[in-house]
Amino acid sequence: MHISTALFVKSSTAPDHLPPDNIPEFAFIGRSNVGKSSLINMLTSKKELAKTSSNPGKTQTINHFIINNKWNLVDLPGYGFARVSQEKRDEWQAMIRNYLTKRESLMNVFVLVDLRIEPQKADLEFINWLGEKGVPLSIVLTKSDKLTKNELNRSQNIIKNAIHESWEELPPIFLTSAETRLGRDEILDYIDTIIPNFIIPEKGSKTS
Repeated sequence: MHISTALFVKSSTAPDHLPPDNIPEFAFIGRSNVGKSSLINMLTSKKELAKTSSNPGKTQTINHFIINNKWNLVDLPGYGFARVSQEKRDEWQAMIRNYLTKRESLMNVFVLVDLRIEPQKADLEFINWLGEKGVPLSIVLTKSDKLTKNELNRSQNIIKNAIHESWEELPPIFLTSAETRLGRDEILDYIDTIIPNFIIPEKGSKTS
């Protein structure tokens, strides 16, 4: 897939603020500081489309970007550690889960996992929750350029084995680097194969 345009649509803080669900959507989510904004900018070839920050918890809204006037890329708030109150984290969780389970135009959720660290409980619990809810998902392993070849192989095996404990068949897994652009073509081509399966919801979004 070639991306010719990538434009910000809007930021939403509540289900009824979301844009119409009349085109396919692909969401990206991960623990705070997993490299989500950098990955989104790499995929779209737009250096500042998603705002990057050294402070975890930067993304605090559901952010929609329209790609090629054909599909929406959705940047979701991170889960796990963030320098915000428990009340705010609970609000984010409720908003995210509502979106993930009720948004009819959502075609796939890309869950980002940092290759540099051991599989985290928050990652595994979230991946399993998506599976239990029947939400289509893929795993995106980030920051591959930070590891040696041996470290990379070891880390991938550890993560795959951890997911395999709850999954008979692993979801699609993409190895990526925002620095080297590794995995860009694979993710975009994967999205391209899913888009034709989209059917416009007859009665609009059920997200409420």
